[in-house]
Order: sequence, then structure tokens, then C-alpha cells
Amino acid sequence: MRATKEPKDRLTPHQAFTTYLQEHRLKITPQRRLILDIFLLEPGHVSSEELYAKVKKRDASIGQATVYRTLKLLAGCGLAEAVSFADGITRYEPHFGVEHHDHLICEACGQTIEIVDPVIERRQVELAAKYGFSLARHKMDLYGQCPDCRPKKN
Repeated sequence: MRATKEPKDRLTPHQAFTTYLQEHRLKITPQRRLILDIFLLEPGHVSSEELYAKVKKRDASIGQATVYRTLKLLAGCGLAEAVSFADGITRYEPHFGVEHHDHLICEACGQTIEIVDPVIERRQVELAAKYGFSLARHKMDLYGQCPDCRPKKN
């Protein structure tokens, strides 16, 4: 489960997306709204192809390119974050009102677990300060094998 935070401007995701599109002189179309709605229902990380399959079930007239471009717009306005793991597939996860988290990724089955650890977060800040860095952001992905994929010891 993700911890949430209050958005600074208290906009809903729909309001934030509409504002972003207006600022960039783009239209808020019914197709973009539907893609946003379906994306916001996703519990984890979704590729453009996976999202397209779900969108297509609701509206077969929406093309894969529209889904891909809309995901880019969602990332541009801060509603989604693109993440890439060891399999080379770009996935998107909701980013609106969500606290920072890191990932444990199983290299065998692809299972991804979101983790939040205050000790790790504090240590990263300490390391940055030690080397004179001012942190803007960070990303930590830990790769290995989940309990189901790890060879069993006799």
C-alpha cells in the first residue's frame, strides 16, 4: 500500500490533467479522459500495451498511439511516473499524491514490490550531504529473486 500526501494545490487528478493540457494548448478529449480514468484504477505498474488492452475493452476506437501519447502527457503533468526495470519495458505508475517509494524486483517472474524505509531514506540524504550533493530526487531498485522463485534449500 502506498502512503499518500496532500497535493499542494488540492487539485484532483482530472483537474491537474485539464490544467496541464490547457497550459500546453491541447484538448481534453473523451479519449484522454477515459485513458486517465483507467490508468488511475491501476494498482501498480502498467505498460502502454497493458493499458491499451484495458482501454480497448471500453472503447475499441482508441488506438495504441493515443494511449502511448496520453501516458507521456500524464507523466509530463506529474500524474504518472515512467519506470523501467530489468526487462526493458517502460511501465507507468500513478504519481499524483503518492509518497516516494523504492522497488524490489524479482528477476525471474517480474514481481515488483514497493517499499518505503525511513532508514534508507535518511541514509541517502546523509550520503548526499557527505559528498556535497543537494538531492533533487532519487530512484532505488533492488533486484533479486522473490521467495517463490528462489531455489529451495534442502
